[in-house]
Amino acid sequence: MRVLIVDDDEIALELLSEALSGAGYEVTAAHNGREALEILRTGLYRIVISDWEMPEMNGIELCRRIRERSFASYVYIILVTSRDSTEHVVQGLDAGADDFISKPFHPAELRVRVKSGVRLLSLESRNLTIFTLAKLAESRSPETGAHLERMREYCRILADRLSRRAKFRDEIDAEYVNLIYLTSPLHDIGKVGIPDSVLLKAGPLTDTEFEIMKSHVRIGADTLEAAGRLQPDAEFLRMAREIALTHHERYDGSGYPQGLVGEEIPLVGRIVALADVYDALTAKRVYKNAMSHDVAKSLIVDESGVHFDPDVVDAFLEAEADFINVQRGFADEEAGDYFVNMVPAEVAT
Repeated sequence: MRVLIVDDDEIALELLSEALSGAGYEVTAAHNGREALEILRTGLYRIVISDWEMPEMNGIELCRRIRERSFASYVYIILVTSRDSTEHVVQGLDAGADDFISKPFHPAELRVRVKSGVRLLSLESRNLTIFTLAKLAESRSPETGAHLERMREYCRILADRLSRRAKFRDEIDAEYVNLIYLTSPLHDIGKVGIPDSVLLKAGPLTDTEFEIMKSHVRIGADTLEAAGRLQPDAEFLRMAREIALTHHERYDGSGYPQGLVGEEIPLVGRIVALADVYDALTAKRVYKNAMSHDVAKSLIVDESGVHFDPDVVDAFLEAEADFINVQRGFADEEAGDYFVNMVPAEVAT
């Protein structure tokens, strides 16, 4: 993470630089607000630590000018000042500052405050990355309408229900529920690497074509793993990779790509597996009509302990009304008249 420090005092700049460089940040210095704005135009800096009082353009004016500009990403601003009255805090926040640190500052406090800024910025980057990747996958998928919206809602509901059970209380917390909601739309991102002749085929796949289709889980997992190496602290990329790789595993070990059995399959994979199949059953696809909730429910219950984790099936049954509400709330218009009580030969690939 690059940090821009702004101060007209060379000693202050040196102290700030030493404190941050020692923590692994790449630091650039500016001597006033005007110079800082020119550097920010490069788009390389997302954290600014500025003195309040400077010639040409002070810290308050710098805050205002940053907020007036349409930067591609949010710029986190920390003001360094000896002005710590309520009036000055209000003035700084009103100008656009995110945080304050008093002079003389302690290096440890400075690093903690910068770390808080990095954490906030990472949330913006995370959500933007997930949205972009999910839309990329959606652009090549044969599914239409609100598939991704339904999927993440189903996963959130299941994770929330499971979190209330003693068995999963230590594994599933509020952050876990939020992450599976955010990352489950990436489950089929690997389909961007599947040829149109297979991905868009309106009919049953041959054995050879099915093998090609199955490779989407490896393609997706490898892509997300590569992204994770560039952002090793990004927990959402680790979860997204697990989902992409394991959502076609089956509880009895007959799934792919690894043939994992039971709880060898990561919990996120077991949750997404049920959500994905439920949506495949109850949504119209190019090769089948949609089926009713009751028929889909019956099939899922029959597959408890075979395709699906029995605990996840139980959570699904507990949240049945929530599933129906989501299915209706995000129903595809073109599928609205196709609810039929029939079982297709194939559910989903």
